[in-house]
Amino acid sequence: MKSIENLQWRYATKKFDNYKTLSTDQLETLVQAFNLTATSYGLQPCRLIVVQNQEVKDAMVEKAYGQRQVADASAVLVLCTKNVDVDYVNEYFELVKKIRNTPDEVLKPFKNQLTQSFSQKQQDEVDQWSKNQAYISLGNLMTVCAQERIDSCPMEGFLPDQIDELLGLKKQGLKSVLLLPVGYRAQDDMFSKMEKVRRPQQEMVQYV
Repeated sequence: MKSIENLQWRYATKKFDNYKTLSTDQLETLVQAFNLTATSYGLQPCRLIVVQNQEVKDAMVEKAYGQRQVADASAVLVLCTKNVDVDYVNEYFELVKKIRNTPDEVLKPFKNQLTQSFSQKQQDEVDQWSKNQAYISLGNLMTVCAQERIDSCPMEGFLPDQIDELLGLKKQGLKSVLLLPVGYRAQDDMFSKMEKVRRPQQEMVQYV
């Protein structure tokens, strides 16, 4: 029941306490959670930018439609996608070989399947697939935040091209898709005291 209690505690924080900062250990926990998130085929098409510099966070406000969470949070986690092509898939299988010492003959069928699949995909298909993986990472990070009693606020409302320019992402082959400010809720954030609004569980869940 502790997990449910923590999920009841969490909410999309509207106002952060800008005097409180997360510890290095807390941020490291979130970074590790991101890297351990499950992704389709294990390809990890997402990257994480941890923004702590106050000047950069302040500059993000305008690019996030004036939402102050990005400036007042202890850090902003920027979830990005990286293009996946045949070369990227080949690099993944080289990593599998290095870590698991798996023979080529065992890897070859799956490797051929993936390289053929990605060589035939349109770019917009790959982009959407990568973005879906970023949402999986976001959900995992939000859950870990709740378990660690770290406040967070998932954000889609921002201008990706401008965030990319601010953070120099294009030259790294990255595109920002989601923001997750993290830190501590302000005591006067009225939303922290509000009851959750959820449809009845029996309406939302079926057992077969």
